Amino acid sequence: MAVKVMVPTPLRQFTGKQASIECTAATVGEALGHLTATFGELRKHLFTDDGRLRSFVNVYLNDEDIRFLEKENTATKDGDTISIVPSIAGGSARREN
Repeated sequence: MAVKVMVPTPLRQFTGKQASIECTAATVGEALGHLTATFGELRKHLFTDDGRLRSFVNVYLNDEDIRFLEKENTATKDGDTISIVPSIAGGSARREN
């Protein structure tokens, strides 16, 4: 199945500044595998050393969070869009003047 993988701005430095990558994949995991095989430096930002998706990386198939579907085994179909959304934490303490 031809799918589009959307790459968030902070990770585009590892994909040659490409905002999206198209590939053929039957599952979300296959698409992410293709992405990281093509762009090796990206792998350590998405996966742990034992091959699990990092906890701060959220992945959506179209508008559905794959954690509530079949995770990386979620099937894809032609025209699907996979979005990688890294969690962002932070903020600042309230400052008193």
